[in-house]
Amino acid sequence: MTTTTRTRPAALILTPSAEARIADLMAKAPADAIGVKLSTPRRGCSGLAYSVDYVSEAKPFDERIDTPGGTLFVDGGSILYLIGSTMNWVEDDFAAGFVFANPNAKGECGCGESFTV
Repeated sequence: MTTTTRTRPAALILTPSAEARIADLMAKAPADAIGVKLSTPRRGCSGLAYSVDYVSEAKPFDERIDTPGGTLFVDGGSILYLIGSTMNWVEDDFAAGFVFANPNAKGECGCGESFTV
């Protein structure tokens, strides 16, 4: 009997504009950066916030998502809060930033900076 394994889907979906922004960030990254990392530190009035920073080493439980322009790491302690989310990069005349559609979020603060699960 032959066992067939399927490719595991990414825990987080990136839009083409998010992938392009990661490529832009990696083009300007410090020399020791191996990618950018998404985490959900405890912050804000709802409890958790989204944070994207350069990373110089991968941790054992980080989720790795390879994109055409660079690697996105998702913090191992944050992955359960983010499964099924979509990460997008949005720019307009007044602001620019990553925007998340997170099906796990049960509520957000009024300013949109933090969320609760």
